[in-house]
Amino acid sequence: MPGSVTMSSMKRIMGEQGEMNVLLIPVVLLAILVISAGGFAFWAYGGRENYKNNADTLVTAAVATNTKQVQTQDAAQYAEAAKSPLTVYTGPDAYGGVKVSYPKTWSAYVDTTNDSQPLDAYFHSGYVPSTESGETYNLRVQVNSQSYNTILSQYSGQIQSGTVTAAPYSLPKVPSVVGTILSGQVLQQTTDGGTGTGTIVLLPLRSTTLEIWTESNDYLPDFDTYILPNLSFSP
Repeated sequence: MPGSVTMSSMKRIMGEQGEMNVLLIPVVLLAILVISAGGFAFWAYGGRENYKNNADTLVTAAVATNTKQVQTQDAAQYAEAAKSPLTVYTGPDAYGGVKVSYPKTWSAYVDTTNDSQPLDAYFHSGYVPSTESGETYNLRVQVNSQSYNTILSQYSGQIQSGTVTAAPYSLPKVPSVVGTILSGQVLQQTTDGGTGTGTIVLLPLRSTTLEIWTESNDYLPDFDTYILPNLSFSP
């Protein structure tokens, strides 16, 4: 009948549409690949042109960065090497003949005229700043006329509150004398009224107390490397 659609014709039309849909998928995928490849080629070309046009600048920047790193490392190594050999200060025999070995790039100021601190020494890189300058010193060494137990008891409150930690300590060169190493907010207890975070070693020295401290944790590497391992006195 005219205008009627037979079953076979419908199958043929659906089959043709199915075949067209199947063929369309590879075409779409191919188009995506072509676009992606084109984008990558453009990016690669742009990077190549950037390197080509700025090669000298890029190389110069890389060399400068490497040179700065090498210079920084060399400067640190030189500064460390310049500290040796150590300089030795020896205090009065009446107060244990304290021997302090310190980097030769440091300077020292020592006062032995004060009865309450018969040895009061200041050590610092380069030159020793005035006590009124407010600067922190690399190292302080002091013989205090007060007894060890009296000095240590001044930190009991900080130890209990946790702002200061305490542990037994002996100098490697004087192992027979056991004292205390204190770390934390210890500097407010020093005789010069300093404040801040640091580390101090207290050791009984006959009827007096030997105090060794650094006024900033920035100086701890030298304190641990040079000062404490080499310091000695006669008990």
